[in-house]
Amino acid sequence: QVQLVESGGGLVQAGDSLRLSCEASGRTVSTYPMGWFRQAPGKEREFVAGISWSIGRTLYADSVKGRFTFSRDNAKNTVYLQMNSLKPEDTAVYYCAAAWGVSQTRIPPVEAEYNYWGQGTQVTVSS
Repeated sequence: QVQLVESGGGLVQAGDSLRLSCEASGRTVSTYPMGWFRQAPGKEREFVAGISWSIGRTLYADSVKGRFTFSRDNAKNTVYLQMNSLKPEDTAVYYCAAAWGVSQTRIPPVEAEYNYWGQGTQVTVSS
């Protein structure tokens, strides 16, 4: 079992930054791919970023490439999503997810491959 708890969301203005945190328990974060997803009102949940520890790679959606950064702190078993130059269209509930059992050489960009999810944290960006 993997438990994920997100934090760090909030209300910010366009151009500001936020850092989301996702603390994992039950399994070490470095043993499975992890991802961040988001869901805006009235829209489908979409992939934002993912990481594969074993191959040292990250993957980002085109909409956030160059603005968002996925990182980790092994000692705290926590991953982070640093979000810079935020835009109103980044407004959504952000979810941390773990693809337990998926090959560590892959970064699944679809939610169906993630089997553990956090409760979500709201990010609101005003114009």
